[in-house]
Amino acid sequence: MTQKKANWILVTVSLAWGLSYLLMKLGVQGIPPFNMTALRCGIAFLVTALVFFPKIRKVDARTLKYSCISGALLCGLFTGLLYGLQSTTASSAGFLTSTTVIIVPILLAFITRKLPNHKIVLGVIVVLAGLLLLTSSNRFALDIGSVYCLAAALLYAIHIIVSNRFVREVDSLQLGIYQLGFAALFGLAGMLIFEQPVLPSTSVHWVAVLGLALVCSAYGFVMQSIAQKHTTPESVGFLFSLEPVFSAIFAFAFLNEIMGPQGYVGAGLILLGVFIANQRASSAGAPAQAHTG
Repeated sequence: MTQKKANWILVTVSLAWGLSYLLMKLGVQGIPPFNMTALRCGIAFLVTALVFFPKIRKVDARTLKYSCISGALLCGLFTGLLYGLQSTTASSAGFLTSTTVIIVPILLAFITRKLPNHKIVLGVIVVLAGLLLLTSSNRFALDIGSVYCLAAALLYAIHIIVSNRFVREVDSLQLGIYQLGFAALFGLAGMLIFEQPVLPSTSVHWVAVLGLALVCSAYGFVMQSIAQKHTTPESVGFLFSLEPVFSAIFAFAFLNEIMGPQGYVGAGLILLGVFIANQRASSAGAPAQAHTG
């Protein structure tokens, strides 16, 4: 596969992940968050497990343990996003989740006890300014939906860090597939404890669930792992940063979401900060960050 082809594949992956915010927004209007997570991850696990059954048939205890940890984080971040989308817009959720790019180096700085590079610090400052504009009301109070989305971004960052460690010790394909299965189990447990189980009752809800499972999760996981091997970290970082842009485009086109002047300025600052942080990660030759889709 050529680098150009790999980059175009990653564009479609980023497009699919941008679409996920629209689908989650549509689905959560009729399906509770834990219920949605269980359906999404369960279907994605079954499909990918069937496709790659010969490669995942034999699995060891360490892979299952790591998959359980990653699956718990996936369940938490997906559910957090869904709770956030109950009271915030799909376009805002996309930009809020993109802050993961700056949360990762901040967490790594605490872990390694090393100060982050000056470009990381600059990116954090720019993103914080954008967050203030994007998520604040006239009274500059952070709304609850934004809090849930930022909590999901934090879990996403933790997932990236632990996954980068896990893939050095176990098969990455097995880890990616089995974590979906565990995420579905955790979602099922949350659904039985906190919610009333339901199945999609309308065509819109079915499209949302199947789109999230097949396009955003199954397709995203598989094609990301294939394409990233044939391109550069710089390209991957840039292309993945397009995700919130796609989310805003889909939200505008299908949900008529308009963030307003203050919101668009805030979103632009977040995107600028993300690019600055990506530039630092790419110039250091860091491996591309995994995505949950």
